[in-house]
Amino acid sequence: MATPVQHDPAVAPTSSAAYEPVVEEQEGRSKRPIIFIILALLLLVGGYFGYQRYQFGQTHEDTDDAQVEGDVYPILPRVSGPVLEVKVEDNQQVKKGDVLVTVDPADYQQRVNAAEAALAAAQANVVAARAAVGTAQANVSTAQATIGVSDANRARLEKDLKRSQFLRKEDIIPQSEYDAVQANLKSTTAQRTTAQQQVRVAQQQVEAARQQVAVAEAVVKQRQADLDNARLQLSYTIITAPANGIVSKKNVQPGQLVSPNQQLMGLVASGNTWIIANFKETQLENMKVGQPVEVEVDAYPNEEFSGHIESLSAATGARFALLPPDNASGNFVKVTQRVPVKIVLDKVDPEHPLRAGMSVVATVKTK
Repeated sequence: MATPVQHDPAVAPTSSAAYEPVVEEQEGRSKRPIIFIILALLLLVGGYFGYQRYQFGQTHEDTDDAQVEGDVYPILPRVSGPVLEVKVEDNQQVKKGDVLVTVDPADYQQRVNAAEAALAAAQANVVAARAAVGTAQANVSTAQATIGVSDANRARLEKDLKRSQFLRKEDIIPQSEYDAVQANLKSTTAQRTTAQQQVRVAQQQVEAARQQVAVAEAVVKQRQADLDNARLQLSYTIITAPANGIVSKKNVQPGQLVSPNQQLMGLVASGNTWIIANFKETQLENMKVGQPVEVEVDAYPNEEFSGHIESLSAATGARFALLPPDNASGNFVKVTQRVPVKIVLDKVDPEHPLRAGMSVVATVKTK
């Protein structure tokens, strides 16, 4: 019977372990080409996209310092008084001319009534002044007629005096009759002088009456202006919408006492929005009016809007600050300034309305 061969346990493990490093080394060498290929592909893809980005940067300028702008009308009262009625609510759409707020008109109606009464009195004074002119002119005519009568009497009495002188020389008439004729001639002469003075006085009265008419007419104009102003103040008690839009930030209630220039609400105009993009001054070298712009709105991440540059601001945004910087004097730290650029969309998308204040990213194609 054959005896089975027994291996020494100390020798068997030693022989198998001698072949394991060779197998691992062969597996490592087989993986290296794959890694190199992957790295090469990554470098090619990265280089391609980097080159594309470089080319894009040479022909485009972009900024995320941009937002949607729109016309926002502050609703301010021009007169003071208690609010009688508020006819709108927040975020309500209104049309131009719609009544927003009504201020109690009672005080202003009383002013209108008083102004109308003052105007009527002034117009009556004009009528009276014109009547006085007519009376003065009649006095002038009367005085002039008296002069005519005096001249006629004087001519007659002068003839009578000549006859009386002849008759007196012949002793045909008594001395008393001759003296009476002579006295009548003197009286007529005095009457004519008086009438002449009356004519001058009457003419002065006519001129004074005409001046009174001018004064009365000036008073009428003043009273008419007061009435127009009172009616204007009365019209201000009804506050209407200056344009089509949406009511925002309403802070007025019925019964509230308001004063002039107190903001009651805001009205954001609908259908008239644009974009103000604040580009760095170093980005403006090739930027011109009319260049196309791609706009991305944060509110609509999956939508793109097309527009164009309408205008570039004549000054940087910092120049309109309360304390504008002065980089040309003293010790300063140079800060790149930004210039507002107005961008208008080529068309309006009613399904994706732009609201004032929305953040956007604007990309301008400069070449």
